[in-house]
Amino acid sequence: MMNIIIKKCMLIALCCSGTYNFAMMPLNDKELSFIDGQALLSMEVQKGFNQNDAIGNTYNQSNLSFYKLGLEAEMEINTNIKKLQLGCGGTNGANGCDIDIDHIALSGYPGIGYDTDSLSGANARAGSSALIVNPFIQLAIKNPDQASIREVVGFRLSAEKISGLLTLGLENSNTPNGINSFSGYMKTKASSGVARTAEGEMNFSSTGQNIEGAVKGKLFGITLPLDLHYTADVYNFKLQETNAPFTIPSTIVSGTRMKEVELKGTGTVDTINFSGPLEAQLLDGFLTLKKDITGYLTGLKTDITVTQNLGLIHALYLNNPASLSLQSINVLWPGAAVAANQGWWLSMEDEVDLGSISPTDKVIITPEVLKQTIAGINSDLTSKPRECGDLLLGCIATAALDVGEIKNPTLIEFPLNNLNLAGQNFAPNCFGGYKFC
Repeated sequence: MMNIIIKKCMLIALCCSGTYNFAMMPLNDKELSFIDGQALLSMEVQKGFNQNDAIGNTYNQSNLSFYKLGLEAEMEINTNIKKLQLGCGGTNGANGCDIDIDHIALSGYPGIGYDTDSLSGANARAGSSALIVNPFIQLAIKNPDQASIREVVGFRLSAEKISGLLTLGLENSNTPNGINSFSGYMKTKASSGVARTAEGEMNFSSTGQNIEGAVKGKLFGITLPLDLHYTADVYNFKLQETNAPFTIPSTIVSGTRMKEVELKGTGTVDTINFSGPLEAQLLDGFLTLKKDITGYLTGLKTDITVTQNLGLIHALYLNNPASLSLQSINVLWPGAAVAANQGWWLSMEDEVDLGSISPTDKVIITPEVLKQTIAGINSDLTSKPRECGDLLLGCIATAALDVGEIKNPTLIEFPLNNLNLAGQNFAPNCFGGYKFC
């Protein structure tokens, strides 16, 4: 039996003992064209040409070539950077920086159920990793075919996609922190929010305008055929809280050493209930209209302008190509939406999600906003005179008048400044409850 086993082993060894030599063989271009394969490293040269960017600028880059060295791989990273300052001093002045950001954290996005306010949420974030797909280095070479005047005019660190959560600063509060200065490009995703307005007052001192309207009623049991018009500069209406939903479309943010950003949107204000005293003269002073007025405004449209300090933007949810570059001239890099300005430039190419843009604090309706509503109020009160009952026994003697609905489809300019946004809350990228590590 042992002999049989030994013989079989010798037979297998004999079959496997043949010598096979696979030497490297040179291939010409035609032969290489039939070969498929995947390399860890890739190199590419792309010639520049005339083209327009996303904001309408034209660039002639026919004298540029872009040399790219890429890593065909996926990488994971979780990192914190306490201070990032690039392009400081020089032409930017003693205290000027192209990019100046405190407390940067890049992690994965823990996803559904991620709690921005708890220790478990912070631990979940710290245990996640951002995904970097196909990172690469790229050089912009001017006059690439002329060795005597060839020049490197740009250097870029980039990736085909970065997926994760990028946070800036220590906390989402009313005090700006994180971004001090930003040079670069990003396009915000269309966002929506609801602003809760605070209680306010509408009076002559805040608007500088009269309330005008008309009433109709009876005198000694006879219905008067004429409407009785009035003009009042004595009124004080209390405006109750309400909601003001609004949306902001996708917006391009691009520039050098920016400290704030302006976002524009539209919305419709929910019903505003109001009440308060009004005093006016009727019939050239023959009768006095002295009433506690109640009613509600509907239909107000808003033209929203949000002026936001960049230090109040903290959480960027990334799933797009991104790059950090340095260039001595403006360069429209391959695949970029807009040209990178001279100096350091941080670019996020696809839309960046800001999350909910609902303010956490109540919004004050300013006198400038109230002034814009008076014309619509007066138009409704004048074109649709309110029933006042008997002018002597009801309209004059009774202290209350309910004017009901005032339809006011006025488009008002509604500025919002430096909002603390609910969607910018984030958990630290640290285990153990630390704010930054």
